[in-house]
Amino acid sequence: MNKLINFKIDGIQVEAQKGETILTVARKNGIYIPTMCYISKTTPCASCRMCVVEAKGVEGFILSCNTPPTEGIEITTHNDALENERTNIMKLYDVNHPLECGVCDKSGECDLQNKTLEFNVERQDFSARDQLRPLQHWGLIDYEPSLCILCEKCVHVCNEVIGDDAIEVKFGGYSSTIIPKNSDTLDCTFCGECIAVCPVGALTSSNFKYRANAWELNRVPATCAHCSAGCPLEYETRHSGVNGSDEIYRVKNNFEFASLCGAGRFGFDFDNKAKRDETAFNRAIEALKNAKAIRFSSMITNEEAHILELLREKLGIKLFNEDARKFAEFMRAYSTISGKLHHSATLDAIKQSDAAIIIGSRIATDNPGVRYALTTASKHNGAKILYAHPMEDVLMQNVTTQFMKYEVGTEEGVMALLAYAILKDSDLDNDERAFFDDLDLGYLYAETNIGEEELSFMMQSFARAKKRTLILGNDLIAHERSKNIAKLAALIEKYSDFSLIVIPREVNTLGVSLINSLDVDENISNVVGYNAKGDFIISSLGDGDLDIPALNQQEGTVVNIDNRVLPTNVALNFEGYSLNDIAQVFEIYKNNTVDYTKELNKNSGFKEIDFDDLENFLSPMGEDSRGYLLDEVICEVNGRIEEPDDLPEFNGTIVYHCDPVLQFNNYTNRTKQLPKENFLRGSAQFSVAAKISDGDLVEISFGSTKIQREFKLDNELKGTIALNPAFDIDVDASRYRFEKSKIVRVSNE
Repeated sequence: MNKLINFKIDGIQVEAQKGETILTVARKNGIYIPTMCYISKTTPCASCRMCVVEAKGVEGFILSCNTPPTEGIEITTHNDALENERTNIMKLYDVNHPLECGVCDKSGECDLQNKTLEFNVERQDFSARDQLRPLQHWGLIDYEPSLCILCEKCVHVCNEVIGDDAIEVKFGGYSSTIIPKNSDTLDCTFCGECIAVCPVGALTSSNFKYRANAWELNRVPATCAHCSAGCPLEYETRHSGVNGSDEIYRVKNNFEFASLCGAGRFGFDFDNKAKRDETAFNRAIEALKNAKAIRFSSMITNEEAHILELLREKLGIKLFNEDARKFAEFMRAYSTISGKLHHSATLDAIKQSDAAIIIGSRIATDNPGVRYALTTASKHNGAKILYAHPMEDVLMQNVTTQFMKYEVGTEEGVMALLAYAILKDSDLDNDERAFFDDLDLGYLYAETNIGEEELSFMMQSFARAKKRTLILGNDLIAHERSKNIAKLAALIEKYSDFSLIVIPREVNTLGVSLINSLDVDENISNVVGYNAKGDFIISSLGDGDLDIPALNQQEGTVVNIDNRVLPTNVALNFEGYSLNDIAQVFEIYKNNTVDYTKELNKNSGFKEIDFDDLENFLSPMGEDSRGYLLDEVICEVNGRIEEPDDLPEFNGTIVYHCDPVLQFNNYTNRTKQLPKENFLRGSAQFSVAAKISDGDLVEISFGSTKIQREFKLDNELKGTIALNPAFDIDVDASRYRFEKSKIVRVSNE
């Protein structure tokens, strides 16, 4: 147990944990120390010096942001000398700063503006020769160097949290500026986190610029609707004209503790603008009366899923959702070994890790929230990170300490080898020991293409780690041997110090899997599609037979990968019908959809809490107070791990259904700001194997599907696997994403 450090701040007795700074302890105890460059989720920038304090017996000022306290020390945070020092710093910051607050995007929420007023800097007593620093246009991001105060927040967050490491300070005295790193223009994933942390108006959204003032916007707390991380955000809305309807102007986040990817920040305009159509509503009722099944996606709230379950019971029909059904099967198999229904790790556990394994996911684009957590672990804890996948990912190179390349389709063999390496010296029961004794290691090494020395290196690098996390991606959930893979993962969690987290692709796969009784999808007639294919389609995309609200137009909850039930709220009104309206016709009656929140499945860990009683904020110290954590569900331990099946071979040209940066699904595809690069990307080796060239229009055949794409040669890729986007086509999220394909050149125009 860490020994507490006792000391005083402004005469108040306080305690510090090992590793905490004076500033951190002051904030925990509600003691104000001004800062301009500090951000809680990175290491201290230590560039502004506004946080200076005095320590009894120490000559001069010390920086509270990066100085740990010592036992018995007495700290003073406010006196005349400190106020004079801070005032002079603010005078320097204000020199030649453009007086354009009336039109600056940051006005009303600007740290420089606030601190200038706080320290009564009313005039500029001296000057410096100004420098020509032209405005920079970096796609979704604009940079105005004349407004920049060089606090370095953007540089720190880009490197330490996001992992892009795309910007740096070009030092040159008064002419210093922020520039793209090793590039003429900004080359990054455009998460926009640099915009969020910028304390002034130097870094701004090019789309938002000059459109509205901060005080004119209404903030709506919500949960991001694009992946399963469940990131907190705020939609900022305002009317779009004198008589115009409301629109979302921008998205913000609590950047002090949370981060957003570019899809969450810039991909907000996926609302359904359709009007109420009574004829279409009546047709939907008739379609449901005659339906044999409802097929639906996991891009819905828990309350919608609950209503669909009630409709299943009322109408005696089937529910199809292969994405959630396969996830539920995976977790049920896991529970037969682990004895519990929910995995143990969270995003915060990943951030605290000093060792992590990721397998079965191109995680940087599948779930950026996990990528950011891994980056934080790497930069702050020196975490050893093993990335196991058939394809390298340049977005993970800044944090990965070991890349383990395995053959496509051999995930079961890889999990067996990982389990063997981690557990071979553990105290297992007889059946589990027999499983490892009987493993044909030579066969598994040969067919997976993983060497024994790779596993030995992994164990050596993890030897001193105390907080280890195993991260499983959708390629394992969708694998034909997923149940045995889940049992192997549970065995690792059960007998080692690895915590486990499973990452589904869709925003509410986890919630749907806990609420609905799902049947295996069948190719039958009279299927109503709910945000999915069907003979009659009810859709929030605006392309169906009956329109319903999108996720940014609803109240409700989702379950994220932390097993946390998260509330989301209405950013924009919807003038049409909802699923609750349909349910009422069938005598399933509640006034509002969120009246079902307290009725969600208790057997799966949901709690009887009204929607309006759910909190939706992060605390001043960053604790997640949104919604609630699912209760753990104890399960019978009756599973038996099977011998790995014969490992498949994938020869020839293979495509991997993987979306590019900033795209996730048909909803992100609808948004205006997000790029829509839908090229087939492959290496020179793939180009030779497929007999195609850069720029060719090609036809790709996989399964029963044929699509056309332009082929782009990507020098960052290797091997005979190409990346095929799925955000603009109907590729089931439950499919195993590697597929043998036939590729034919259509033209090379």
